[in-house]
Amino acid sequence: MVDVWWARPVSPTEAPGLVGLLDAHEQERLHRFRRSADQARYLAAHALARLVLASRLGGDPAALTIDRTCRCGKPHGKPTVPGVEFSLTHSGDRVGVAVSAAGPVGLDVEEHRDLGDLDGLAGHALSPTEHRPADGPAFLRVWTRKEALLKATGEGLSSPMNAITLAGSRVVTWTDGPAEVWLVDLEAGPAHPAAVAGLGPEAPEVRTHDGDALLAAPLGRPGSR
Repeated sequence: MVDVWWARPVSPTEAPGLVGLLDAHEQERLHRFRRSADQARYLAAHALARLVLASRLGGDPAALTIDRTCRCGKPHGKPTVPGVEFSLTHSGDRVGVAVSAAGPVGLDVEEHRDLGDLDGLAGHALSPTEHRPADGPAFLRVWTRKEALLKATGEGLSSPMNAITLAGSRVVTWTDGPAEVWLVDLEAGPAHPAAVAGLGPEAPEVRTHDGDALLAAPLGRPGSR
């Protein structure tokens, strides 16, 4: 079973209760963003992750210890918490958190937008045998699938996307990748394609939930904002 929560960004000025859930590293990162939209996405994604994980593990969301140690020793690796597999993502008007009872999981969402050099991006993301998507939205669908797969392995974009060959949402080949992976397309909302992926021969059941209501609880107000 994989559970996915989707929510909208939340401004730190409107949600001091959510800011208080973050640890010192997260609060430092939050205040480093200069654009208010980036702050709102970061806050919502990381507060939502803490609320979801604390509900699974028990305890105080603010007291949860999240390890982000990269292989280089710096705190910018894949977030991990002992005893639970999870992944978080944010883009545009959506943030998401996936929690898996079926092993490692990766979640990605992308907002439809002008991509500029689509040919250059396609050369980076597509394998030699894949056809270039017809337009930006089609390309972003492919991107979400591949980034979700890379997140599931813990490699992220440090591993080449063009090593993966897809046919729709099916992995045809993955050079030096896992032998068995699953991939499911999701819709996070209008103009926000998404995908969730994991390791194993078959996709588990994927359930989606209202993350807005969960974020509203620490603010002491109803789920709609």
